[in-house]
Amino acid sequence: MTFNLDSAIRKVPNFPKPGILFYDITSIFTNPAAYKFVVDEMLKHYEGIDVDGVIAIESRGFLLGSCFAVDRSVPLVLARKKGKLPGKTVSMSYDLEYGSATLEIHVEDIALGKRWLIIDDLIATGGTLEAVAQMIEGRGGEVVGIFSIIGLPFLNYQEKIGRYNTKTLINYDGESC
Repeated sequence: MTFNLDSAIRKVPNFPKPGILFYDITSIFTNPAAYKFVVDEMLKHYEGIDVDGVIAIESRGFLLGSCFAVDRSVPLVLARKKGKLPGKTVSMSYDLEYGSATLEIHVEDIALGKRWLIIDDLIATGGTLEAVAQMIEGRGGEVVGIFSIIGLPFLNYQEKIGRYNTKTLINYDGESC
């Protein structure tokens, strides 16, 4: 099935600061055909690939990761912003295209020696995904893939996550606001 995914993505100029064109994928979730297309494409891309679990990144990644986890009957692990998880966590700080942040995952949720798919909504600089990959590998796991709806390759995310099997459904080339 072909679907014009670009038409389902809301573009918000000058957010969160002047000069940034924000690609808002929440509009995909209000469009059942777009949402189904994204989920179907994600599932199709990882057919035949052994995945032991999904690590979904807060918060829009949760909406995709849960679909994958239920379909494949694998655990869904949440990568949350610092201070949101009550138990013992592993954490990693990273730089964003316009700031910095820290993600945390419950230590006991990253089972040793397992193969993980990381899911987020958008790849900009790759810092968020690199941080999650480092947490997985630091706990003896393997990253089998990274999935995202949108990629912004002009921000050179491949420099940070190029060693991983990365799949995006649509890429944008840095159009201005």
